[in-house]
Amino acid sequence: MLELRRLRLLKELHERGTIAAVADALQFTPSAVSQQLAMLERETGVTLLEKAGRGVRLTDPALVLVGHAGALLDRAARAEAELAAAAGTVAGRARIATFQSVALELAIPAMHSLAGAAPRLRTELIEAEPEQAIPALALGDVDLVLADEWQHQPLRLPNGLERHELFDDPVHLALPESLRHATFAELNQAAWTTGQPGMAWEEMTQRTCRALGGFDPDIRHRTSDATVSLALVARGLAVALVPGLAIPDEHPRVTLRATGVTRRILAVVREADAARPSVQAALASLGAPHRRSGEFRDRSSLELT
Repeated sequence: MLELRRLRLLKELHERGTIAAVADALQFTPSAVSQQLAMLERETGVTLLEKAGRGVRLTDPALVLVGHAGALLDRAARAEAELAAAAGTVAGRARIATFQSVALELAIPAMHSLAGAAPRLRTELIEAEPEQAIPALALGDVDLVLADEWQHQPLRLPNGLERHELFDDPVHLALPESLRHATFAELNQAAWTTGQPGMAWEEMTQRTCRALGGFDPDIRHRTSDATVSLALVARGLAVALVPGLAIPDEHPRVTLRATGVTRRILAVVREADAARPSVQAALASLGAPHRRSGEFRDRSSLELT
């Protein structure tokens, strides 16, 4: 009889590459992971791991077993979810991964709501960009991801994940007082601030500058925090394209203009967990906080000059 817990360790090793990474992700010691995998070898009667430099790699029989492990673990997770749904109790743990602006405006209010509505549910917040959070969700490290999807840049989800669309968040052009009357095309000489290379925010900035102004932006400042970008704008050091959720109610010395660009805010969960009362409660709690998005839709009616 194959032990599902050990099958998961083998699958995790295939996904993460090293025993140390598996141990770190699952909060085991490396020796404990090795012992469990050795027991799995004895259960199967075949060699599953072989040395490769300082690490190990999966043998061909191990890869065959990994192929079945995914289906077996998914089936077990669905059974557990349906059992929890039948019991109807909202309990256990809900790990929510998201990034700063959505954490402040959506995740934390939802967690506060859950604390009263489902006191037996332990909620945990992990700050992570979608590029890191989505793979973590697929591996089972978190239970729900709040992500964003930019126009012309659809979010690619691994198999086994499902998306729930929440609302559209308009993107604004943020200008310092010295450039408040500039047209978009006149910003070709301005310094820009945006996200890190290869991140969706940076790609959106480049795409929008080309579409609305016909130029490639001079990106001088990079940050994962829109608050930092707005501070640079307020000091006259840059201009930026900033999503509405990241803009505080008070934004002195910053002029905002609509762009017609939006990003979609999504909740993503594992298909196998969709029936869990904890996941259903977490998704339901997202309904009330995001009403504030209407404020940002109102801002999008501003004229772009």
